[in-house]
Amino acid sequence: MRNDYLWDGSGEPDPEVQRLERLLSEFRSYRPAPELPAANRYPSARLRWTAIAATVVVAAAGAWLATRTPPEGWQVARAGSGSGRLAVGETLETGAGGHATVKIGDIGVVEVEPNSRLRLIRARRNEHRMALEVGLIHARIWAPPRSFVVDTPSAVAVDLGCSYTLAVATDGAGLVKVTTGWVSFERDGRESFIPAGAACQTRPNLGPGTPYRQEASPAFRQALQDFDFARGGDPALTAVLSEATRQDAFTLWHLLMRGEPGQKERVYDTLAGLVPPPAGVTRAGVLRGDRKMLDDWWDQLGLGDTTWWRHLEGKWPESGAGR
Repeated sequence: MRNDYLWDGSGEPDPEVQRLERLLSEFRSYRPAPELPAANRYPSARLRWTAIAATVVVAAAGAWLATRTPPEGWQVARAGSGSGRLAVGETLETGAGGHATVKIGDIGVVEVEPNSRLRLIRARRNEHRMALEVGLIHARIWAPPRSFVVDTPSAVAVDLGCSYTLAVATDGAGLVKVTTGWVSFERDGRESFIPAGAACQTRPNLGPGTPYRQEASPAFRQALQDFDFARGGDPALTAVLSEATRQDAFTLWHLLMRGEPGQKERVYDTLAGLVPPPAGVTRAGVLRGDRKMLDDWWDQLGLGDTTWWRHLEGKWPESGAGR
């Protein structure tokens, strides 16, 4: 049996095809098809390639329009004075009694308190950076980690998906308090990972200190500040270790990478008494700074796995710190 019925009407028709013909017959047109010039029936190779190229251009333009970076700059709404736009390189000052709400592209919002001064460094789709020279901000970011970065005179605050408060004093000292998520304070290879409910100070020429619970005892917080910034040495460390609880284990974990060798040994012993190290983590390995062992021990603290933020390390340069 030939199957030419669909092409020229010959051969045995398929019953299903005939049914479709009957259903569609009311739409049949009896006007003859127009005759096209012979030269135009089949486009030349040149025209075909031109059409293909045009299609590519249109597709590329569509993709560009769909993914193009919005105009560089942030929307700013000032209390009582309307809204505007802060362009890259420009500075925003609130003054006494002033307040501003800054929309960070489509990734978050920053509330700027009175007597604050900040400068916009970069504004791209998922890459935003500012410098807080002085003042107080409240940031709420819902973008992937490291999409929002704040330079301060003494450290770089890197968002790891969070909301937090960041203050910078006139002398350049800084303080971050994390409400949800995480913030990383970084400078010259020194890192402080600050979870929700914790805080961390930073000082010019010294960089970030050791993070601590906001609800830690006053004696613990004062001793830690003395150890980090006032050359408190062994007496300050003794006070920190004597006041430490299980909830302060992440502070001691950071101290394992700071101080003198003898001090690190004391920190190790105290931390091991609060949170025993997991299998494979040895005293000798931790004291020599074995990163894997330190990370494995961190994973026992109940604050999340280190894998995700270790994977993100090094994406942002720290060139803004200290400017």
